[in-house]
Amino acid sequence: MFDILVYLFENYFETGNCPDPATLTRKLSMAGFDDEEITLALDWLSDFSGQDENRYPAGLAESNSIRYFTPQEMEIIDTEGRGFIHFLEQAGVINPLQRELLIDRVIRMDGDTSSLEKIKLVVLFDLWIQNQLTDRNIVERLFVVSDSHYRH
Repeated sequence: MFDILVYLFENYFETGNCPDPATLTRKLSMAGFDDEEITLALDWLSDFSGQDENRYPAGLAESNSIRYFTPQEMEIIDTEGRGFIHFLEQAGVINPLQRELLIDRVIRMDGDTSSLEKIKLVVLFDLWIQNQLTDRNIVERLFVVSDSHYRH
């Protein structure tokens, strides 16, 4: 699924137009992706755009609480991934509500890709869907700068 999401971002970021699900399924199939993977990715994307913010308490976005990860979350999101989520929150890139949505979305992804790469992809899709990605350089700077600050 991760590879399909990267493919979608790379091929449709510039135009901002992603084809309808039937056309997209056909294109992904022609690109060599497995039918099961395509279904998983399209289901994940439809859930992603559904914005399940109503599952969380009102006012969470303005909360100053500290987030502790459950053992299940820690199995899926490694130390580097958790540190990056913390960095994004401390840098003001995401608020506590967006953090919770990010964690949920990363947990729903499958595959053997590192949690850090999944987190970065989810953040990219979230910004893309919200029309907050206007320039590829902004994306590259965000992740290059965040990685260098995160490692110190």
